[in-house]
Amino acid sequence: MIKPTLLPSLVLLLILSILLSLSMGSSEVSVIKGLWEWLTGQETLDAIVIGDIRLPRTLVALLVGAALGISGAALQGLLRNPLADPGLTGASQGAALGAASVFYFGIFPQLGGAAPAVAGLLGAGLAMMLMLFLAGSARQSMVIMAGLAISTVTGALLAMALNFAPNPYAMQELVFWLLGSVANRGFDHIWILLPALFIGGSLVISQRRLLLGLSLGENVASSLGFSTKMGSRILVLGAAILVGTAVSIAGAIGFVGLIVPHLVRPFAKNRPDKVLVPSALAGAILVCLADSLIRSLPPGPELKLGVLTSILGTPLFIWLIWRERRRWL
Repeated sequence: MIKPTLLPSLVLLLILSILLSLSMGSSEVSVIKGLWEWLTGQETLDAIVIGDIRLPRTLVALLVGAALGISGAALQGLLRNPLADPGLTGASQGAALGAASVFYFGIFPQLGGAAPAVAGLLGAGLAMMLMLFLAGSARQSMVIMAGLAISTVTGALLAMALNFAPNPYAMQELVFWLLGSVANRGFDHIWILLPALFIGGSLVISQRRLLLGLSLGENVASSLGFSTKMGSRILVLGAAILVGTAVSIAGAIGFVGLIVPHLVRPFAKNRPDKVLVPSALAGAILVCLADSLIRSLPPGPELKLGVLTSILGTPLFIWLIWRERRRWL
């Protein structure tokens, strides 16, 4: 049984991280006053800074973190592999390749700033369909190998796009985008993230009982009446939608989907079905706090969010490995 204090604690931390994020910046403004004036349509300095600049960035960070957190928990439960990462389906690399095509070929010019997100989502969907077609079965080994194959191919195509970039400025823009960031994101990106999070999250949560059954083994899950093949495909589809959309909006933000389920799992009694929602909340908190930390750094070239999460995630992951090793000694 999940600890009764887990969800309330995560919600409280989520609210505090939102307030912290809205208060971070070079301008000293009142968060509550600015939010109220923005909601009532007043065009004051506080309303513009909070509502038009900081609020979209905060919401994008929350939605991207939630998508990566719940997809990581779903894939680790499905594959019974604590090293399973949201990029395992090939969706993240497909999204990156789709966004790269915008910088390279200039497709979807009519979409403006939302073009990389739309192209990335299409790339993620194509990569996911190819992975499911290649995997054929629901066996975890087939899913892992198919995902690795698609990730390798899309990664090679992305490297080729970088190699033949039409000019150094396009290549620089693409590289910076791939490093991951939620800066300069607006409400148009939120309207893309919200439906994807709802659809992908609903697909994943609908198979939570299957995840519990799979924790006892695939044969046991089948004997309990679960359709492991169909359920596994639904889980992979939901995870691919979540990851592909997050990457297409914010670029590659590493370690969130890998680390967050490990942090939450001990408080959920290691039950894969109870880890999903807490992982979404914890992922949102982690990405929001990481972005707040970036904005607290001295003025200058902004550190990319994906770089920071990798820097923070690596020692944390090493500590988790060391802790698990000591448990088995």
